[in-house]
Amino acid sequence: MTGFRLKLPFLILIALVFSLKSKAQNTDLKKEYATTLVGLADVLLQHQLKDKKKQDFGALKCDYDQVLHTRASEAVYPFAIAYKITGKRQYLEAAVRTGNWLIKQQQTDGSWKETPEEWTGTTTDQVLMLMLAWGHLETHLNAAEKAMWNMAIHKAVDYLYQVMTPEFASINYVATTCATLAKAALFFKDEKYMKRAKEMAHRTVSKMDEDGFLNGEGGRTHANKLGADLGYSMEMSLWGLGFYAKLNNDTVVNNAVKHALKSHLYFIYPDGSLDNSWGIRSNKWTTYGGATSDGCQVLFSLYADEDPRYGKASLKNLQYLRKNILPGGLVAYGPHHEAVMSRPPCIYPTFTKAKNLAMAWELETHANRVLARLPTEETGWMKHFKTMDVIQLRTANFMATVTGYGYKDYKAGAKSKYMYRPAGGAISNLWVKDHGYLTASSVTEYSRPEPMSFPEAPGIKSLTPRIEYTDSLGYFTNLFEFDSRIEGAQVGTDRFEVKATGELKDKNWLAGGVGYSIDYLFSDRSLIKTINLVYHDSSPVVKIIEPVVNYKRTVFTRIDAHTVLITAGDKQFKFKLLSGNAILNIGKEAERYWAPYPALKAFPLELEVHTVEGVFKQEIQYEFSIIR
Repeated sequence: MTGFRLKLPFLILIALVFSLKSKAQNTDLKKEYATTLVGLADVLLQHQLKDKKKQDFGALKCDYDQVLHTRASEAVYPFAIAYKITGKRQYLEAAVRTGNWLIKQQQTDGSWKETPEEWTGTTTDQVLMLMLAWGHLETHLNAAEKAMWNMAIHKAVDYLYQVMTPEFASINYVATTCATLAKAALFFKDEKYMKRAKEMAHRTVSKMDEDGFLNGEGGRTHANKLGADLGYSMEMSLWGLGFYAKLNNDTVVNNAVKHALKSHLYFIYPDGSLDNSWGIRSNKWTTYGGATSDGCQVLFSLYADEDPRYGKASLKNLQYLRKNILPGGLVAYGPHHEAVMSRPPCIYPTFTKAKNLAMAWELETHANRVLARLPTEETGWMKHFKTMDVIQLRTANFMATVTGYGYKDYKAGAKSKYMYRPAGGAISNLWVKDHGYLTASSVTEYSRPEPMSFPEAPGIKSLTPRIEYTDSLGYFTNLFEFDSRIEGAQVGTDRFEVKATGELKDKNWLAGGVGYSIDYLFSDRSLIKTINLVYHDSSPVVKIIEPVVNYKRTVFTRIDAHTVLITAGDKQFKFKLLSGNAILNIGKEAERYWAPYPALKAFPLELEVHTVEGVFKQEIQYEFSIIR
């Protein structure tokens, strides 16, 4: 009996280890990164001007606007890594060509303009890529090229040393510059760059809140900026800080990034999509990430040894990104790019994702990495990020993000590009297992704050589920309610409730006279929404809009006055008005329900709510249920 007692704990331990391994996944992430990187390098190579007689020999030409974006020459580094992976000289030659062209575009102060615009903050991205590429290309440069590259790198670094602060740029540029100056300190063996990098890095992490979200992406208050963006943090800022910390062995910054990453991990959905539906720069959200931000693989590679879930998140997002690569090789703006856009995408998402994968490939240290399940792959939980007022939850079949994020750009107000993100307790992202997005979100009103980045899309309507009305005073919606109150609770073994309250407001954040509350009840197979309207100073016709993502071959069938059947391949859903004084309209102005970011189209289900004489409160309840 004594021998049996000694062996039992050991046997239990062995069984537990075997069980954990059976649930884990072993993957060669380096190989995965290389496969996609080389594919992206191939399409970038196709866009390079190769006629030596031309003045712009070596530049990369964009199909979308025919511009020779200086930032596209950040491809110098992915080209260099593609050469290292394959040994093929075509990538080596492409890297040298584009590096030489970029250097010729440098301004006298050492900066590069982000053509066709005047902004110079992206100098940090360009010079960092030149420095990272240098180690792979130095022996292949002639003496004149070496001198030219060295001088250009030094001038750019000195420019950043002089100008880069949170007062000069949004926080992602500051975070990237921490990495750039740290690399420059080693490159030039000059400690002044590392000292400045440390000062900037510590100031940057001081802008993190207790949940690890980084402020500084929005509009200015006085000289400084506030506002958080999940996407830019995951795809730019956090890897910049982490890379700096690695080069300088800065445990303060490293620990801050590790803390932040624990929260940010929850925004990699079970299918690998990156949920930046609610961030202040979500106007560039593509579902796999941002259109002009780098990517999350480099961040997860930096910290893959800390937690086996990070490697899994990186792989899942990479696999999702691949679904958004068009047949010609360019990275699209989202899953429905070809359906909603008549022109090819800008080259930006292709070279930014390529540079991210090049860094991830170099940082990955394991040929075979054990991966663990993501938090979002687990079921039966709810998480409230109180500093952002964002709630996430997961049931057996549903995952949702509900946002009450209340950041305000007080100086710019309605003119601010940051104030058209979803808010007011809206479900900004609703995902269903074995289906994908049932609903998603886009900006409340589309505009082109950066004409280079935002395609023309006149007259389109928001994809975000919402409450709205229009009267003589203007357009009012819960999406402009940035002072909503939001709370959530688990109300059963498999049920979760989220409640949001506020006022329907216009783009100037002024209330029009109708209050609202939204109660969401999630279970494994249904989502019930209960909306209460309070007519305290106005009595308009209110519309409740549910734009359902319209995948190819999705069929919407009206069953009766209250019911719509939604058939999408093997999945089938039912939308049903359960109670309340509302008229169900389907497909109204459906041709206007699409977005460039994310590139999705939707089919609107609309509940039209008329006032009742003598009644100042109305309740509307409806349900999305999974039939199969």
